[in-house]
Amino acid sequence: MPALLAPAALLWALVLAAVAVPEAAVWMAVVTGGTAAACPLILRRRGGALPILVVLVLASCGAAHVAVLFPARESVATQMTGAATVSVQGVIVSKAESTAAGGHGVDVRADDILADGTAAIGADSPGRDADRAPWRPGSVPVRLILPPDLDAPPLGPGVRVTAEGQAVPARAADRSVAVVFVREIAVATPAQGAAALAMDLRRGFVALAAALPGPGAGLLPGLAIGDTSAVDDDLRTAMQDSSLTHLTAVSGANCALVVALTFGALSLLRAPRWARILVSLATLGGFVILVTPEPSVVRAATMAAIALLALVLNRPVAGLGVLACAVAGSLLADPWLASSLGFALSASATAGLLVLARPLAAGLARFMPRPLSAALAVPLAAQLACGPLLILIDPQVPVYGVVANLLAAPAAPLATIVGLAACIVQPIAPVAQVLTAIAWVPSAWIAATAQVVSSWPGARLPWLSGLGGALALALVSAAIVLALMRPGRWGRMRLLGLVVTAAVAGSGIGGILLARPLAPLTTPDEWSVAQCDVGQGDALVLRDAGRIATIDTGPDADLFGRCLDRLGVTRIDVAFLTHFDHDHVGGSSVLAGRTGTIVHGPPGEPADRALLSGLAEAGARLMPASEGATGSLGNAQWRVLWPPRSTSGVEPGNDASLVVDVRASTVASEMPTGLYLGDLSASAQRLALRDLHTVSYDVVKVAHHGSADQDAAVYDRVGAAVAMIGVGENDYGHPRAEALDLLHAAGSAVVRSDLHGLVVLRREDDAVHVWRERGPATGGSDVGGDG
Repeated sequence: MPALLAPAALLWALVLAAVAVPEAAVWMAVVTGGTAAACPLILRRRGGALPILVVLVLASCGAAHVAVLFPARESVATQMTGAATVSVQGVIVSKAESTAAGGHGVDVRADDILADGTAAIGADSPGRDADRAPWRPGSVPVRLILPPDLDAPPLGPGVRVTAEGQAVPARAADRSVAVVFVREIAVATPAQGAAALAMDLRRGFVALAAALPGPGAGLLPGLAIGDTSAVDDDLRTAMQDSSLTHLTAVSGANCALVVALTFGALSLLRAPRWARILVSLATLGGFVILVTPEPSVVRAATMAAIALLALVLNRPVAGLGVLACAVAGSLLADPWLASSLGFALSASATAGLLVLARPLAAGLARFMPRPLSAALAVPLAAQLACGPLLILIDPQVPVYGVVANLLAAPAAPLATIVGLAACIVQPIAPVAQVLTAIAWVPSAWIAATAQVVSSWPGARLPWLSGLGGALALALVSAAIVLALMRPGRWGRMRLLGLVVTAAVAGSGIGGILLARPLAPLTTPDEWSVAQCDVGQGDALVLRDAGRIATIDTGPDADLFGRCLDRLGVTRIDVAFLTHFDHDHVGGSSVLAGRTGTIVHGPPGEPADRALLSGLAEAGARLMPASEGATGSLGNAQWRVLWPPRSTSGVEPGNDASLVVDVRASTVASEMPTGLYLGDLSASAQRLALRDLHTVSYDVVKVAHHGSADQDAAVYDRVGAAVAMIGVGENDYGHPRAEALDLLHAAGSAVVRSDLHGLVVLRREDDAVHVWRERGPATGGSDVGGDG
């Protein structure tokens, strides 16, 4: 690794440790500061002390920054997350970003927070209890998560909002002190000045592009200004599968183009050097405001500013030196950037291009013409550098990513430059429309490239997940680089690289085989109830005497299909569709052609009936169900307890969910007694189970993914040994603390798909035995654990 990158990486690691463990930040500041003071004495005879000294001094400053802010942040976070309801007022500092659950998230600098009506932070004002909630100076960062069904006003940087909801603790090392799942939000003050102008330009350009046809229209704002709000799910997936997502994130290339064009235009006008530099800096600042200061933008803009400063000082500009200074300066100003994956991807891609592009081009030139090797080296260097980090997001490798980037590379600068120009000149409508149409052409080419490449066989190679997968891919990346180096003294290293690649690839293939064709070998043979890990949604599988039933399918057919493969399920006798929300029936295509009977709740929309019609055409028998419907599953019996036969007053949806009771009907059955509650609210739970006499259920499927809208008395009466919650990343804060508390109070052990992955249960010797893919169960004392 080049000498300049090692100190920057060390500084990054030290600052990351400080934000990850803020309680120890003050000691880190003292230790690194003391070591820095002793560094010249320790290393004076060896030389080379200056880089280490600089790193330690900067690390001490960064840790001190964290330590100073930690007490106030911790106090506010404790008050917020301990409250049933919080009200937040502050200024938005980020653009609205889509979440995996379909909602949006924004970052707010909150300066006025009420926790259960008591001031947690903000100006001292009449009516607030200063003894219970002392005033805290300044403001704190808070993340607001808006659910997809919330009617929210237009939001963007500079807008002052008031939001109300429930707060949960932020993840370790997050900049935000808490995450608020919003129930209500309103604009207190619109954006002003430059922020308002930038917001209007962004919205106007999205509307201009939307008037054009095809997916290129939705992609264009992302290419030009990083606004991906118009990119639909299919195109987003295609961009990801073809490794082109980075084109929709503002990067160093965008900043470099803006600065270079401004500087070049002023040079043609024979402007003095100082004017060129000042105007270029001003243009860079305006560009950052327009595209919003995301972590990748901060890194790129800082590098561009340092390069311009070097021109002022008549100093040579070295790419790695500028990158190292930009990383160090950014981390010192905002230590929480150390935990930002966007910042890490941006810096890694830049480092990869600066360090790897030239040797990769030289190595590839041994096998192909030099111009082609030079063109391939750029996307290959970026993919090798960023691949291990991307595995942490999605454990798959885009096989044709280099090819896709090679095809898209000529079009990206044109779409960026012309699209940005169209965005800026919107007041001159005819010119803006013409420029937008011109920019649409390369944008459409990139969208088509993504769609075609992602459709090729084996476009995504499944990979090991988590930190282990990232390290494995890092080893493969290093091995590829070594294998492509020129012959000579690197011959043995190339051989070592090939050996490492073969070893890691063998491990990866083994993991893939265990995840797919050999999946049944990774789960217990004996099970009666299984909860699949399908993200935010429900998908359960029941088995008795070789007969199979499923209850809902989750939102993703691929995830549900993998779960069935892992359980060795090829034929489904009965499939229950409790209601028709996407998180319960989105994976229903898996049922087509292999399901005997579909037992379903009342359909509401035409799309619900179309789904049922499609399943019937594939060979399933449809059975509308309500209270009293019964059937068998092997030696077990199932019975529908809800909805009532007369559904007047009960609209299709959550409160009309099927509630299914499943229990052994003969001594030969090993089926645990189970109650599966769909998405019922507390009031519907009371109505559905008002005549319930059984108080010894083994299993309860918690309603609505563990929302707060639960009836504690129902769960007390059910008294289940195991409470199952199907949940994933979501915009609602599921499972809510209130739901978990009442389950623990009822004596139920909680198993969650987000924490425990696939969970299977079996009943033996009057106990329910639980096997979990990962992690321990929580709460309860009457459950045997096998996993």
